[in-house]
Amino acid sequence: MKMGNYELLSLENHLFFARIMKEHALFLEAGFPGKNADYIRRADWFKAEFEGILAQAAELGNGIVSGKVLCSGELFTDYTLDAEEQTAYLTGISIRTGITRLERQMQDGCGRISCGFTRQVERLNERALRLLDGLIAFKEEILREVTACNLYTANYPLLIKHIIREARLYRCLIRKLQGYEDNVCCELQAYERNGCCEIQSQERRDCGGAQDENYDGCGDICAVEIFWNQIMMEHALFIRGLLDPSEKALIETADGFAKEYRELLAEAKRKDCMAENLSERTRQEIIKYRDFKAAGTKGITECRISSLILPLLADHVLREANHYLRLLDKNG
Repeated sequence: MKMGNYELLSLENHLFFARIMKEHALFLEAGFPGKNADYIRRADWFKAEFEGILAQAAELGNGIVSGKVLCSGELFTDYTLDAEEQTAYLTGISIRTGITRLERQMQDGCGRISCGFTRQVERLNERALRLLDGLIAFKEEILREVTACNLYTANYPLLIKHIIREARLYRCLIRKLQGYEDNVCCELQAYERNGCCEIQSQERRDCGGAQDENYDGCGDICAVEIFWNQIMMEHALFIRGLLDPSEKALIETADGFAKEYRELLAEAKRKDCMAENLSERTRQEIIKYRDFKAAGTKGITECRISSLILPLLADHVLREANHYLRLLDKNG
């Protein structure tokens, strides 16, 4: 049985996560040396396939998606198009910038949903699930080979684990919308159940538990905060490690955010994350962090910050902060 607001939630998830997935593939592609032509080719294939998912979601979602999502900054920002063009120039990797232009022209509303429209969304969801199975397996293969010192990439092993987790979350959300009740892991409830940030035996955990249709997936706000606080902490660690050593002030600021999110996670592990003061602290922290990321994205796209950070990676982490902020506001 499908959840309420099936079409709307499906399309909003694809508009956010399909862009994230195609950028994950691009970052992987850009990080391989020339000798790994097969890995480069496979990463580029996934990039193109998720661009297709994103383009179809944008076409179907025009006049359907809520104004709050369109204006949240999680689908695109003021910097996204410039970041895409600069990243394509710097890496030589093609990017369908027309999708971003299309999204910027999308209208919100409550368009009429016909049976035929619902079927189109169902097919899009199933296509995305097949691609996600393949992308997750590809990322896991890369992690195994990198860990075994058989493969070089410019991406941190932790970053590969990080993008595996996000892909599994996307898959979980779409599976729940499709009404699947199986043992595929739900990232959010695995975090909640363990009370920690590292998930073991991820592939065979039962999603289970009550559903809150006010959140676009499974798990309550406690689990949402634990998951995304971990993501935000890791962003800070990646930013700190990719800034040029001359950017001392920015490095110190990023390190400060990493420490703050580590403290928020420790409190959540003590089962305090439902406390009103902790949720409000989390919200205030993400606002400050979002502003830091926005300033960083602007500085990188304007070539005023020295780093190894691709312009699109800077915009990518900004959009994820905006997504998390919307979830906090929605559940507040």
